Amino acid sequence: MLRYLPFLLVLALWIYAFIDCLNTPESQVRGLPKVAWVFIVLLFGEVLVGPVAWLVAGKQRQPATGGGATPAAGHRGHRAKFVAPDDNPEFLRSLGDESNKKDEALLKDWEADLRRREEELRRRSRDAADGGSGPEDTPPPAQG
Repeated sequence: MLRYLPFLLVLALWIYAFIDCLNTPESQVRGLPKVAWVFIVLLFGEVLVGPVAWLVAGKQRQPATGGGATPAAGHRGHRAKFVAPDDNPEFLRSLGDESNKKDEALLKDWEADLRRREEELRRRSRDAADGGSGPEDTPPPAQG
């Protein structure tokens, strides 16, 4: 198993460099066009020249800032703060939205339809228990 480890490490680095090269925006690629870097990584990946060249010279790297992950450009200098849903005004405003009112109206319509159907089934079962088989046992026409 240990003899396959170098091959697997080379393969992992090759795949990582290839995916990183494909996902990197054109504006962050240095030296050569992005398509050229993709071909270099693919053609020289078995000997590690292509992936190492990409990782060292092909992509602009952002300097690491202290304190964890690098914040997005629009949020630099701002500290993100978690707000619980019941303290979030946007979330609370969304609860009273028009869509909720529409959902409530639809739910009331469904409940009324269910009550009507249940009453109809009770009436049919009463009529069947009485032994009647007349025109009142036929279902009413469908309402659309």
